[in-house]
Amino acid sequence: MSFYCYSWSDSAPHLATTTMASCYLVFVYGTLRQGRPNHYRLLEAASGFARYLGLATTCEKYPLVIASRYNIPYLLAAPGYGKCVLGEVYEVDDKMLELLDRLEDHPKYYERKMKKVKLQESGKELECWVYLLHKYKPFMMELPFLNDYIAAADDPEKQYIARYLRKEGDDYWLDVKMDEVTA
Repeated sequence: MSFYCYSWSDSAPHLATTTMASCYLVFVYGTLRQGRPNHYRLLEAASGFARYLGLATTCEKYPLVIASRYNIPYLLAAPGYGKCVLGEVYEVDDKMLELLDRLEDHPKYYERKMKKVKLQESGKELECWVYLLHKYKPFMMELPFLNDYIAAADDPEKQYIARYLRKEGDDYWLDVKMDEVTA
């Protein structure tokens, strides 16, 4: 789903100039949410345009789990299982969507798929891009299913380990993926 949005020009902030670009709706449920370690990426003007639209919940149930040696949140591609998941909807441009695809290593690690979510404030249903984990190991379906990553992320045993603290070249995807993630 794409539509047009406006982003302000950084080159001349004193001028009220805008540029039109294709925009997309993205639902984030984990470390990209407000107050979480990767949220800053949505705020960097150099990375593209992102505008917060509100809290939303998936219309369908999905298993949201915390797994791997780095306590990464995963939304498993298993519709109908788990819980309706709370997250945030953002309007993003092409450049920001490309950054998110790189961050989520789409399509090798996560896969970006269109899913319906419901905005909490208005009750409006939207089709949004969501990053899901496919081809995950069976044990992932035995982990506790969450409806809100933020509520669980503050547990000291479930604290997310930021990328800059990880061992370079660490194949952490082996913890959760059935198949090899190749470059």
